Amino acid sequence: LGWIKGKTIKFQKERMKVDLKIPNMGWLDVFKKKESPLLNDLDNSRFYFAHSFHVVVNNESNLLLTAEYGYEFAVAIEVNNIIGVQFHPEKSHRFGTQFLKNFAENY
Repeated sequence: LGWIKGKTIKFQKERMKVDLKIPNMGWLDVFKKKESPLLNDLDNSRFYFAHSFHVVVNNESNLLLTAEYGYEFAVAIEVNNIIGVQFHPEKSHRFGTQFLKNFAENY
């Protein structure tokens, strides 16, 4: 729809510091890139992933969270009332529950 400028790409093995399997399946720690009500009570959180692709945003200010899988990549973006996540909140135990609670209470 073009609301957030960027592109979706497959994980690039040549950029990875170590040889990792694609698709990425499992838990990753996430790193906050800006403040947001979506992240209330989510310090030191991690989420469950199952994917072979990730988003590269044109504007770094759109990044909400990143993670590391061979290299740093975007896992959550937020622009005004538009939010996108790479992880599965429904499979992410207490972290996913808190994320969904924050979404329901703030958007």
